[in-house]
Amino acid sequence: MTKLMIVVATCLALFMTACAPSPQTLILGKWEIDNGMKIAAEFHPNGTAKITMFGQTLQGTYKLTPDQELEWNMNGITTKSKAKVTLTELEITNDQNQTVKYKRK
Repeated sequence: MTKLMIVVATCLALFMTACAPSPQTLILGKWEIDNGMKIAAEFHPNGTAKITMFGQTLQGTYKLTPDQELEWNMNGITTKSKAKVTLTELEITNDQNQTVKYKRK
């Protein structure tokens, strides 16, 4: 009986780990900063993204690397930042150590 319980617990742990959302999945969707000037970002499964700020929308592409680096390419300009993404928050830190926090919209 003890061996069966260990096998069941191990299978359950593996199943839960396999079902946990990855950062690549969590980043998908709409995000917003509301600090007086609305800034919104939207990430699509096909690698395209758009960002809206100051009333202007820019279209581009993005890639989230396994080491949590977000690479954006908007209007031919590529930027790289560290990204930390959860179900409700997206935190992006640039190379000058400036952090922007988005909330899921």
